[in-house]
Amino acid sequence: MAPSPGPSACALPFVAPVALEGHGVRLEPMLPSQEEDLRRAAADGRLWELRYTSVPAPAETGAYIEKALADAALGTRCPFVVRELTSGRLIGSTSYHDILPAPKRVEIGYTWYAGSWQRTHVNTACKLLLLTHAFEVLGCPVVGWRTDILNLRSQAAIERLGARKDGIIRGFAVRRDGSLRDTVMYSMAAREWTEAKTRLAGFLAR
Repeated sequence: MAPSPGPSACALPFVAPVALEGHGVRLEPMLPSQEEDLRRAAADGRLWELRYTSVPAPAETGAYIEKALADAALGTRCPFVVRELTSGRLIGSTSYHDILPAPKRVEIGYTWYAGSWQRTHVNTACKLLLLTHAFEVLGCPVVGWRTDILNLRSQAAIERLGARKDGIIRGFAVRRDGSLRDTVMYSMAAREWTEAKTRLAGFLAR
């Protein structure tokens, strides 16, 4: 899991771009050249039509990548693409975001997968890779998540990881349709990681 150079390099060394591989997937630093592959992945299920996700519509994919890489240049986000290793295809994206170097805190989000890969091992595999890197390599004492209060599937998936609900922030963001979003905040502490890691490994083993 050596750092990978490239135009997506984060400004701060705390969370440098890295390729993470295991359990049939590889997380690779996002690059502009992946635009067509990400557009194809999002089209699997027309994910941009979901009210509470940030998946780009086809014509918005280039701008989506540009924004992610601009955030990376500021050191606030490290975006990945998700590659399924059996097929070799890109099937989605995820990120470390809201990176805070001083307390060594990151959040995991901007996560989406092609429709045909939802409800499979992929999300569990990606979260295991990201959490292992955050707790065991970066030394984060806490990892966070946030999701739309309407996104019950996302809340269930986060809770399944072993994360704890910290609370709800009302009126925290604006959805793509202009409506005001309440955001549910979750976190996992380093002291909870060993148990969560065993849980995730058990899910994958089944």
